[in-house]
Amino acid sequence: MTRTREMRIRTCIATRERKSDTDLLRVVVDSRDESRLLADPSRRLPGRGAWITPDLAALELAEQRHAFGRAFRKSGKNLDTGHVRTYLTAQAAGTDTVRKTEH
Repeated sequence: MTRTREMRIRTCIATRERKSDTDLLRVVVDSRDESRLLADPSRRLPGRGAWITPDLAALELAEQRHAFGRAFRKSGKNLDTGHVRTYLTAQAAGTDTVRKTEH
């Protein structure tokens, strides 16, 4: 008997397109710094998540529309998207940002 994983549909906060969660990047608020956003490609970080199409154009659109503030219910604060931008830039360049040490 084979188990098939149910496909979860999420909405991109920038483009408002509905896609599979595997096609989107989850973003969360840093638990140590409430004004900083973190990319969560493994979808394991705690807290409320927002989903975005993983490209710089979508990030810029979300910033223009103040979509992160609405998604995280922090409309009065400026949210730092630097970590997310760095992650997306590295992905576009084809570099792997997850580094493992060899033992």
